[in-house]
Amino acid sequence: MTVMTPAPIDQQQDDEEMLVPHSDLADNHQSMEVVSQPEAGNTVENQPLEDPPSSRFTWKIGNFTRLNIRKHYSDIFVVGGYKWRVLIFPKGNNVDFLSMYLDVADAANLPYGWSRYAQFSLAVVNQINPKYTIRKDTQHQFNGRESDWGFTSFTPLSELYDPSRGYLVNDTLIVEAEVLVRRVLDYWTYDSKKETGYVGLKNQGATCYMNSLLQTLYHIPYFRKAVYHMPTTENDMPSASIPLALQSLFYKLQYSDSSVATKELTKSFGWDTYDSFMQHDVQELNRVLCEKLEDKMKGTVVEGTIQQLFEGHHMNYIECINVDYKSTRKESFYDLQLDVKGCCDVYASFDKYVEVERLEGDNKYHAEQYGLQDAKKGVLFIDFPPVLQLQLKRFEYDFMRDTMVKINDRYEFPLQLDLDRENGKYLSPDADRSVRNLYTLHGVLVHSGGVHGGHYYAFIRPTLSDQWYKFDDERVTKEDMKRALEEQYGGEEELPPTNPGFNNTPFKFTKYSNAYMLVYIRESDKDKIICNVDEKDIAEHLRERLKKEQEEKEHKKKEKAEAHLYTIIKVARDEDLAKQIGKNIYFDLVDHEKVRIFRVQKQTPFHLFKEEVAKEFGIPVQFQRFWLWAKRQNHTYRPNRPLAPLEENQSVGQLREVSNKVNNAELKLFLEVELGPDLCPISPPCKMKEDILLFFKLYDPEKEELRYVGRLFVKTNDKPTEILTKLNEMAGYAPDEEIELYEEIKFEPSVMCEPIDKKSTFRASQLEDGDIICFQRSPLVETDEQFRCTDVPSFLEYVHNRQVVHFRSLEKPKEDDFCLELSKLHTYDDVVERVAQHIGLDDPSKIRLTSHNCYSQQPKPQPIKYRGVDHLSDMLVHYNQISDILYYEVLDIPLPELQGLKTLKVAFHHATKDEVVIHTIRLPKQSTVADVINDLKTKVELSHPNTELRLLEVFYHKIYKIFPPNEKIENINDQYWTLRAEEIPEEEKNLGPNDRLIHVYHFTKETAQNQMQIQNFGEPFFFVIHEGETLAEIKIRIQNRLQVPDEEFAKWKFAFLSLGRPEYLQDSDVVSSRFQRRDVYGAWEQYLGLEHSDSAPKRAYSTNQNRHTYEKPVKIYN
Repeated sequence: MTVMTPAPIDQQQDDEEMLVPHSDLADNHQSMEVVSQPEAGNTVENQPLEDPPSSRFTWKIGNFTRLNIRKHYSDIFVVGGYKWRVLIFPKGNNVDFLSMYLDVADAANLPYGWSRYAQFSLAVVNQINPKYTIRKDTQHQFNGRESDWGFTSFTPLSELYDPSRGYLVNDTLIVEAEVLVRRVLDYWTYDSKKETGYVGLKNQGATCYMNSLLQTLYHIPYFRKAVYHMPTTENDMPSASIPLALQSLFYKLQYSDSSVATKELTKSFGWDTYDSFMQHDVQELNRVLCEKLEDKMKGTVVEGTIQQLFEGHHMNYIECINVDYKSTRKESFYDLQLDVKGCCDVYASFDKYVEVERLEGDNKYHAEQYGLQDAKKGVLFIDFPPVLQLQLKRFEYDFMRDTMVKINDRYEFPLQLDLDRENGKYLSPDADRSVRNLYTLHGVLVHSGGVHGGHYYAFIRPTLSDQWYKFDDERVTKEDMKRALEEQYGGEEELPPTNPGFNNTPFKFTKYSNAYMLVYIRESDKDKIICNVDEKDIAEHLRERLKKEQEEKEHKKKEKAEAHLYTIIKVARDEDLAKQIGKNIYFDLVDHEKVRIFRVQKQTPFHLFKEEVAKEFGIPVQFQRFWLWAKRQNHTYRPNRPLAPLEENQSVGQLREVSNKVNNAELKLFLEVELGPDLCPISPPCKMKEDILLFFKLYDPEKEELRYVGRLFVKTNDKPTEILTKLNEMAGYAPDEEIELYEEIKFEPSVMCEPIDKKSTFRASQLEDGDIICFQRSPLVETDEQFRCTDVPSFLEYVHNRQVVHFRSLEKPKEDDFCLELSKLHTYDDVVERVAQHIGLDDPSKIRLTSHNCYSQQPKPQPIKYRGVDHLSDMLVHYNQISDILYYEVLDIPLPELQGLKTLKVAFHHATKDEVVIHTIRLPKQSTVADVINDLKTKVELSHPNTELRLLEVFYHKIYKIFPPNEKIENINDQYWTLRAEEIPEEEKNLGPNDRLIHVYHFTKETAQNQMQIQNFGEPFFFVIHEGETLAEIKIRIQNRLQVPDEEFAKWKFAFLSLGRPEYLQDSDVVSSRFQRRDVYGAWEQYLGLEHSDSAPKRAYSTNQNRHTYEKPVKIYN
């Protein structure tokens, strides 16, 4: 699953993750129409016992765009005796996507420890074409901590709110939920090692695809042994060495008792956290990882292992039919991509793989010496590898829809695969027929979900016995053969009717979980491959390293288990204050995480602890005085009072309870040590009620330096004037140096540092134990020197707001360009001025900034508007996170001017040349379409100087609109559809009274789920037809216009299409009679269709049809 951990409601990871909001009460319930749901009176108590374990729930949400609430819940429905509801965030859960979750409706009232497990899918229905319905599925163990689960980034809001997409019709959204309740496995107490003998892998965020592959490779013992034998040394670091990281991972899988982390391995790939939150393709990762290992194995004892295990060879051939000529080419493969679409099983895919293609007619083969010849072309296998990896093409690129689709069709695969069948029909003449190509199934990798994300897991039988195991991230379970094979074939599952006896159609549930990759092992090689791997195969240094790691882990585990018996005591001293103030910290006195920490049993008497301190610091017990720290109401942390003698007679556990009202196991102390003239410890002075302990920091404006200089006891009724000489001595100043004193009061949320009246008493200035006084030389009025921070308050203000910002060029968003130290209080103008100054740009208004998305680690889609934020702090905030990255770009015109302009991308179609050129038009927002056309005329070559142009909106190969010349361009959106400019043909300008201007579109027919679908492609166009004109006459004019050769054109069919239904026309049909209706929803719904194959060159997607379009390519950097 893309992200299988619940997250706080304001947290989000980009790209298809599954983040779950904390449930709380629904706000502002609104009435809605609910279809196919139990009656409102139905409760769990009065549900019939035979309530089926699965059901579909449909929720119609009216007035969707006017929903003015953050969260919206459906009515309750019941599945498997449990109450459920759907939760949506209409404006997104802190993302620009619709967020949607399945929620346990009565979670608040369920008993402690409840849990239930469900497989479910959520869908947004496309009301114009159900084929484009967006459906995502997953599974989850619901419990008190995770009572809702689903998809934070379900579908982009921009697509949802676009009426032409078909998801919102009459401002109504239709949501469907299919829920299948399964037997609960107690997730929290389940022990994989104990139950199965195997352990799982932890999911880093979106690494289930990697986990399933790693488990598959690990359970090929020959492969594991080879990895162990790769040379590594004790000086290697796993995070920088792929061999060592993989050895470490495999060792832990073999010997650990609990699930294993993969972070070291992904670090060795050179991946950052973002890569771990990107779901990639298993096949691609498999190839890249094997290529890396193959490279790393070169020159070692295991060189060639990858080839020996996974490499097979096939022969591509072209053989002429009428002459004696044959061309062959041998190629190697590590895996085979098999078609799923149109194939019922693996054998059908292999049949298709070796299918012979005839090269004849226009497609003849040019043979050397013989010229163009009829020929047959195909592929045959020379040899298969011992381990055969079959990648099933579940994901394909749909050129008609310009998107990736998942093929969920039923596809069977056998337990035993015989590739010698039918007298070796798959083998080439050169194949070694003495090798028996009989394979047994070892592993099934499964993808559960849709094209935009989902979850991966694997079914494996490690020893090829009858026992299968499911490796699902951290959890390993025993499974039967039916679950591993038949249930992963895909297709549809028919569920029993809800009310038996009534004539209701059975409910078919598409299985979104299906096999994606198969691993077979050749029978004759299985004893070699399923070999023994024991400790002697593992390098000594690796065993030592991992045993040490295990011991440390056990030690930490023991510490954690015994934590309730111990108290952690953190002791701060003057040395810590001197070391930290002005370097690590500026406010308060110390970072308690960086002082000496003692772990002491709770029943230890405090005086024994003091002896331990004496040994550690060399300070005799009688010279130690300990102070308790206290957190004040203004969130500062200061020494509050010394321990009383009675308290020192207690145990450390009792003392911790006295000092700490909050329930944690820590005791924080300040150790006061007085030094005599010879700098040796002496007894601390007797502290009377009127004595207060003050701490002093010294500020130097010239060096911009703040440092700790010591502490003093003063009397409450004394005045600061009485200690000025002492302070000068501590600072190293002359005894009569004029100094200014300030009290550091607080620093959150803002700095408070106020001058102290030297002539008032300490009591009058409200000073008490633990207070901090900052002092500095008095500034000389007559001096010409001007420092950036002249006094303590201005320096503390500066430090508090100081922010180092990493600037990156928007063109290279992964690389830091330069850093600037700025203030969070800097205005928009301050920031762009500093950037312009740094890059040597005279006009700061040409700088445009873009904020950083902390979750995707990418620039936000929208740049910051000119003076659109007040301060730098507003630029750096992303929901509840603060970033330190900004992106910049240098514009060719000032940003305020650019913001007054509208930029449109217009595709110009030349009248006579077969070319399309995209032009960027930039005009003031108040401009009209006529202005766009006039601007375009200056940039394009016209067929005639007086030619008129028009602007069209083209979407999915249909023309939806001709823009009127007076339409304002400010409202035109070119983000989702193409703006097309073209010359208006002369014949359209001179339309007769009975002539009609019709839409003409190209189309093909496709069958999906036993339904015929029309798919448009190519460039749509307008065409004039005359009254009484037959199809035969129109065909001549269309052929001339499109310049299609006779032979090709003869294959074309012509149809009148209305609302997607074709009515085929004969040459004698009068076409104009079909185009009489005026009441269609839009002109594009009626058109003359040209049915033929799409011969336009395919886009370069076919190089990897199994890759999801949203993915970045998998890279292993090291």
